Amino acid sequence: MTNQVQRYGQQDVQILKKESLYSGFFNMVKYAFKHKLYKGGWSEVIEREIFERGHAIAVLLYDPNLDEFVMIEQIRIGAFPTSESPWLLEVVAGIIDEGETAENVCRREAEEEAGVKIKNLTKALSYLSSPGGTTERLHIFVGEVDATQAQGVHGLEYEGEDILVHRVSATQAIEWIEQGKVDNAATLIALQWFTMNKQKVLDLWENE
Repeated sequence: MTNQVQRYGQQDVQILKKESLYSGFFNMVKYAFKHKLYKGGWSEVIEREIFERGHAIAVLLYDPNLDEFVMIEQIRIGAFPTSESPWLLEVVAGIIDEGETAENVCRREAEEEAGVKIKNLTKALSYLSSPGGTTERLHIFVGEVDATQAQGVHGLEYEGEDILVHRVSATQAIEWIEQGKVDNAATLIALQWFTMNKQKVLDLWENE
């Protein structure tokens, strides 16, 4: 095959206008833009409303001694229309504030949401959560923790967080994926990536 993959880049897009539609905890921006076409020339002006919520981390907490994950459960109102329960089984996650590093957010959120401290931290990958409608990029990490310290209810009251901590065996977590009990993107991606790269991560931690 001779098709060139990703032949275009940022230089092949013209941002003509950015208009703020809403500014609050999150922002909504209307873009007007043109882009190069595969058949040659330029597109007509396209307008899209884009949700801008910043960028975030998600960290899969794992205890290699017990072969257990530390996961959390909390309500997500966005799941209400399509889920039997809007209380989701998730990995720890959080938004990267200005001046913070992704690694610092992983460690902060692990303590705030799960009550555990991260010993070793490994970057897995990053992905765009829904690039047709938001600029958000999510960075996935795996963190080594002591699962015996994970218990109780956590979260920041002023942010309305009510987070229940679970210790989950690696086998149980995979079964939850197969049963559809884990159905949010960050958790699915983190668990599947770790399953494929487990030995590499454990070797890295052993040498640190």
